[in-house]
Amino acid sequence: MLKELAIQNFAIIDELKVVFEPELNIITGETGAGKSILLGALGLVLGKRADSSILQNKEKKCIVEVLFDSPNEKLKAWLQNQEIDEQEDLILRREINNAGKSRAFINDTPVTLSQLKELTSLLVDLHQQFDTLELGEASFQREILDAMAGSASETESYSLIFMQFAKLKKEIQLLKEQQLTAQKEKEYHQFLYDELTDASFKENELEQTEQELKLLNNSGAIAAVLSEAVVLLKEGDAPLVQQLKSLLQKLIHYKDLNEHFAAVTDRLQSSQIELADIASELDHLQNSITVDEQKLLEMNERIELGYKLQKKHGANSTNALLEMQQELFNKLQFVMNLDDEILAKEKALLLLKQQLEKDAKAIHLKREKEAGLLSKKINDLLQKVGMPNARLKVELTESELNAFGKNEINFLFDANKSNRFEPISKVASGGELSRLMLCIKSLVASKVQLPTMVFDEIDTGISGEAAKLVGILLKELSGNHQVITITHLPQIAAKANTHYFVYKIEENLGIKTKIKVLNKEEQIETIAQMLSGENFTQASLVTAKEMVAG
Repeated sequence: MLKELAIQNFAIIDELKVVFEPELNIITGETGAGKSILLGALGLVLGKRADSSILQNKEKKCIVEVLFDSPNEKLKAWLQNQEIDEQEDLILRREINNAGKSRAFINDTPVTLSQLKELTSLLVDLHQQFDTLELGEASFQREILDAMAGSASETESYSLIFMQFAKLKKEIQLLKEQQLTAQKEKEYHQFLYDELTDASFKENELEQTEQELKLLNNSGAIAAVLSEAVVLLKEGDAPLVQQLKSLLQKLIHYKDLNEHFAAVTDRLQSSQIELADIASELDHLQNSITVDEQKLLEMNERIELGYKLQKKHGANSTNALLEMQQELFNKLQFVMNLDDEILAKEKALLLLKQQLEKDAKAIHLKREKEAGLLSKKINDLLQKVGMPNARLKVELTESELNAFGKNEINFLFDANKSNRFEPISKVASGGELSRLMLCIKSLVASKVQLPTMVFDEIDTGISGEAAKLVGILLKELSGNHQVITITHLPQIAAKANTHYFVYKIEENLGIKTKIKVLNKEEQIETIAQMLSGENFTQASLVTAKEMVAG
């Protein structure tokens, strides 16, 4: 239940606090005094959009705070899930600074606007002017029928599955488009892959072959140099290795005579051994250099093929060609795997569709069972609010699977027993819409268990006996719910358990909005004024007493 509403610096309200009571709270007052502004402030703290234009004093921020009584178990669970501390009462606050920046708090914990909306949707149903337009919206009509049929949770679960279904369907479509594109390119990619596969290049093969070719192409000159070196070192008339060996044999006799002489002799011996080894190695290299013309031809052909493929694929190495070959292989595998992936997803899609069909049928049965009952309940209430000739028909038609089941739901209206039922938005007047909305909300309230219901000018377009009947319905509704209503009609105001009067005063060279709770005598006088004007008559006073007493 809403216990308090505190407002600072909102529109023409400087500072105001309202304490609400259980049952039926009626707000009246002169036009322009700020009645609807009160509910505008309430809407702000319930999560509606706002900007800096609402600030009366641009030097101060706007603060709207509401106090609800102890939260129930469902609300406690929500607070725990959001990691918000529980308190004895639930306090919501909204602040708007002069730049239009908004901040929201739940029990002094900063929260997002979406969190605030989520919580307040469990606390208050706020009906303001023009909300009757919702009656013509398919989503609103579906939510009403589901609430009454007890299928809201099933519809919510169904919608989550439908989202998966729609997502999977989109993925399959995308895969099929990719498959179509890939199939067009498959033959060309297969040709390129086969060409590289047939070439059978090994890692770094072209670079190594090119190096070997350079050696073979210079084999003659290299052989001549090697031969000259071998002759000089060990095969000539006076080979250098032999000469060093002879010299060493002579010097070695004097090695022990001087330590420097010994060192030089050792070095000379090492050089002689090293040169002998080099001579043998050069001789081996000389003998290994042979030119195989066939092999040379094959190597040149291999290099030519490699360069041709490199140019074709924009590659600059053997390894780059091998990477291209692997990439082409992956593309070909992708096409093959697409078939399997599409098949698997289509199987999953079929299972989801079967689940949706099953769930949609269960939802449909609940809706179908409730549709006639809801029509009757609303039509009975329409009688109570002075619309004896009006009838509502809830029409349920089968459709393709959609996000909310397999139904098209239409609320059709006949205001004059003409048996010509038309969509509500086409045939209902403003007053009829207001009363119809009141009837619907009074029914839904018992299902969704909202503790507080707020109506701003629900009496639009009605008067006389119809207004009295609307007042009676609001009174009945307030037996199980806290109801807060703004009205201009004395027939409704007379039903108040608590009557608030909004008025303006001139203060500090400005106009301020104030509110007060009327006692029984003040309530009767106010209703008398609503009946006959500011200077009410004795007759209107008597009538007002009868209305309040009745």
